[in-house]
Amino acid sequence: MKCLTTTLSLLPLFLLILVGPASAAGPMELNLDLTGHLVGFFALVVFVIAYLLVMAEEVTHMRKSKPVLLAAGLIWGAIALVYAAHDLPHAAEQAFRHNILEYAELMLFLLVAMTYINAMEERLVFETLRAKLVCSGMSYRKLFWVTGVLSFFISPVADNLTTALLMCAVVMALGKNQPKFIGISCINIVVAANAGGAFSPFGDITTLMVWQKGILAFQEFFPLFIPSVVNWLIPAIFMSFAVPVSTPPACDINIQMKRGGKVVMALFGLTIATAVSFHNFLNLPPVAGMMTGLAYLQIFGFYLKKTHITKGAGRFDPEKAKEVLGDIAPFDIFKNIARSEWDTLMFFYGVILCVGGLGFIGYLTFVSHFFYEVMGPTFANTMVGILSAIVDNIPVMFAVLTMLPEMSKGQWLLVTLTAGAGGSLLSIGSAAGVALMGQARGYYTFFGHLKWTPVIALGYGASIYAHFLLNDRWFQIY
Repeated sequence: MKCLTTTLSLLPLFLLILVGPASAAGPMELNLDLTGHLVGFFALVVFVIAYLLVMAEEVTHMRKSKPVLLAAGLIWGAIALVYAAHDLPHAAEQAFRHNILEYAELMLFLLVAMTYINAMEERLVFETLRAKLVCSGMSYRKLFWVTGVLSFFISPVADNLTTALLMCAVVMALGKNQPKFIGISCINIVVAANAGGAFSPFGDITTLMVWQKGILAFQEFFPLFIPSVVNWLIPAIFMSFAVPVSTPPACDINIQMKRGGKVVMALFGLTIATAVSFHNFLNLPPVAGMMTGLAYLQIFGFYLKKTHITKGAGRFDPEKAKEVLGDIAPFDIFKNIARSEWDTLMFFYGVILCVGGLGFIGYLTFVSHFFYEVMGPTFANTMVGILSAIVDNIPVMFAVLTMLPEMSKGQWLLVTLTAGAGGSLLSIGSAAGVALMGQARGYYTFFGHLKWTPVIALGYGASIYAHFLLNDRWFQIY
């Protein structure tokens, strides 16, 4: 601990040593080229170390937000020192504020979506669906297809992570004596959820970022529907032959949705419509519509809470409340907000600020020139998907949006497809895959997924081909 304290105390001195004359930049320039500067190298090393710790989360059990939050502070602190030394104290501040605005829109948007998902979970919407599937009496192979189809179509609304966790709970309950069924079904769920999220702004963080940036309109994501189907369907067909044809034991689970569950679902749909309308017709950021939609849920929650107390002949009878209202504890909107994935939201802050800092230093300009101008956008956007399987699609997509290469809407659709679906190539390539490795520990593993990577890659390549074949006209629109 004493050694760590000493190191931290010397950190400001170390950063001051890094501050020196920036190459090819005078004191009156607003942007300094720091790519060959010690601060630039320092920022790269800090980011790489932080992301290695993120990738090792399953081993270290340290939340992924911690290293990137620290890395963001160190990178921007180093940048600010250099700019202050060159009499440009406000340039770094303005760039930092720009990145904060990017993050604020994303965070508030996701916070509302997470709150609605938590409210539906609290009203037993997902548990009711799970119970019906578990006791449906279908064979393992039919359940393999049903969970895949549901993952594909729920993901565009409820996001790929929530969808994957829900469907994994179903296959875990059904496959207690069939570990092979659980493993293959989890792979199918991950591929389907990632593919389904690619053709909707609400399906994945990457599609949401592209929509919020204003590059593609809400309805312009839908041409990716058939390529997304191809991405999931090809590996699913191959994997289905390995699924047992037997039927799980019969069961009888009686779970009913709590009072107001259907209204919460309807309000979520209304919230999505509000966000789309605000963006398309009023030219307001989608987050404005989402925050308005949060008010819908808050007002309905107030109604649930008031009626929960007032019914029951003037006094609160728990048994009567359970029978008439569907639950004992009153609905509390702020409990649903508190249950949001705060580690994920803090992780997004760290990633956006780290990548924004590297872009401000000048590294993303170099990368953009090499990949998008020298190698070409098709090669670059295809590689984005492969890189997403190794690192994470969020920093990769944010880097692309920060570089903002000039390319057709067809190419923007391509990078949206590859960034979302490319994470399926490896189990660690998406939030859905990482989450299921924890939920189905011992059944769904890295090497179990790797066994099916060739057919998943076949679907990945076929979906890109389908996009070029079906959406040719989009490559002429800028």
